[in-house]
Amino acid sequence: MKKGLIFSGLLCAAMWLSASACSASGNNPENPAGGGNQTTPETPSSPVEPAAGTLRADGQTDTYRLITSSGFNYETPDTSGEHASNPFTHITQSWDETLKSYVFDFHIHVDNDDDRGLANVTDRQRNEIKTDAKSPETMVGQPGEQMVFRWKFRLPEAMKTTTKFCHIHQIKGIDNSAGNADVGNPVITFTLRTTSNGKQQIQVIYVGPSEDNTGNVYLGRTDLAPLLGEWVEVEERITFGTEGSYAVSIKRISDGRELLSVAPVAQNMWRQGTTGMRPKWGIYRSFGTGGELKPQLRDEILRFADFEIEKR
Repeated sequence: MKKGLIFSGLLCAAMWLSASACSASGNNPENPAGGGNQTTPETPSSPVEPAAGTLRADGQTDTYRLITSSGFNYETPDTSGEHASNPFTHITQSWDETLKSYVFDFHIHVDNDDDRGLANVTDRQRNEIKTDAKSPETMVGQPGEQMVFRWKFRLPEAMKTTTKFCHIHQIKGIDNSAGNADVGNPVITFTLRTTSNGKQQIQVIYVGPSEDNTGNVYLGRTDLAPLLGEWVEVEERITFGTEGSYAVSIKRISDGRELLSVAPVAQNMWRQGTTGMRPKWGIYRSFGTGGELKPQLRDEILRFADFEIEKR
């Protein structure tokens, strides 16, 4: 009897050590080729059911299930190109030592990833989360409604940009069932760009309704360098409607410095035919016609955390 008890105890100990070794392994969160969730000893004992409009990484819930259960949706190139035979998870979770919490890693591969698998789109790539027509009404803007969007993000050190667009945030309309709403262009973008003098900027850009032909209206822009490799927090306030308004503040978490702000400004924050206005986050970038700009780019991982959508 004693021998059996000793053997059982040794077997349980061996199984526990094996499980611990497996959970301690994982991909380097800074490795652009890596996928899958990372774990640390601080993983919570059980996942918390998220509230609609609040999206926080927890390090253990399947990332896409966590996104959709919070009222969001996603568009990823998981099966594009070489990923077709071996799908790659383009939004993962990892532990961040600065925030002391789990965060979302948005992966993009310059030589493989595309834009939603669309065969006729060959100059750009996308990896984003968003709200849409399936989201709760509390997460989609309607005329006369005020909404506040809050989140954090961290751009990679020495991130590469070009003179073409690289959007990391958009406010855009939701198309109607007839497919004829004025939703071709986003209303607001946070755009990373290399300017004609070779400097990198982050730009907050407004584009008016198609009939107004406004082109890009730069509400705010600043050097990108102070953001690279740093966590920043964003608060964006929008009143939706033809007589709407827009304001935003971006602050660096390490020292509280405000790096970019747009004071409340009156703008047409609605689009004809749309069923609602919604936010998008991630990376949506051009690599040029025929891939001509690919040599200027590289694989990147952009980190996002603590999404909050509030309707007032």
